[in-house]
Amino acid sequence: MRRARAIAIAGAAAIAMGGCAPALREPAPVPALAPGTSGGRGAPELVREAEEAWARRADPRQAEAAQSLYLDAAAADERRADALLGAMRAMAYRIEREPDASVRARLAQEEVQLGQWCQRRAPSEPACDYRLAIALGQQARERSSTGKDALGKMVELLRRAIAAAPGIDSAGPHRVLALVMLRAPGWPVGPGDPEAALDEARAAAAMSPDAPQNQLVLAEALGRNGAPGAAHAAYQRALELAEAAGAGARDPDAAGWRAEASAGLARTTAGARSGTTRLW
Repeated sequence: MRRARAIAIAGAAAIAMGGCAPALREPAPVPALAPGTSGGRGAPELVREAEEAWARRADPRQAEAAQSLYLDAAAADERRADALLGAMRAMAYRIEREPDASVRARLAQEEVQLGQWCQRRAPSEPACDYRLAIALGQQARERSSTGKDALGKMVELLRRAIAAAPGIDSAGPHRVLALVMLRAPGWPVGPGDPEAALDEARAAAAMSPDAPQNQLVLAEALGRNGAPGAAHAAYQRALELAEAAGAGARDPDAAGWRAEASAGLARTTAGARSGTTRLW
């Protein structure tokens, strides 16, 4: 299974700088992207069913079903930006778990198109900017020729989301921007900046301290800035939060967070024992 921490996708994609293909093109109509299996049901009913399927997304079939239902809802009612956002969220989740590269590339391209429609339907909705930034990151990873064009657009979209609604998705705009800055090449090639990344990671952790994914990004940023002891503590906190989130199978993402936190703790502990880093 691919990495479960979905937000890391944008940061991982940011290192893709080869080529100069445009990251954005004129999107296909929403009905052309929808499966068209609504059976005459209206958008409200389809969205309700999509939310129910999304809650069961640990089953890959349910994640795909949620995506299809959201898309049909978005096609049924051109005013529903929430259905577009739901479909994009499901696509992002599926891409991180899909072993077939061609399927990942197709989903990422469609996710970007939905993000463009989201902006058109709801120009003042910061979640559209946030989700489009993630989609651009995933597309860049799957199609590296779009990476150079995507980077600047991602940073702009994330900064707009931070200015308008920094708390969406547990401080997701700060978190994803931190990852972009951690993973991208530095000036003059790209926006990579570990020190600025640490500021963004700290902002995410301060805003939503109980989100395991924020502690994971904070740990990575601390490690990159020469603070392995603090990074170790953040990984430990992330592990505790992930275990709490996974209790009773409440959160399908908890297993991935737990695995990443455990790996981070192993790295920082091994570094301390070998004398290559100091924990405290």
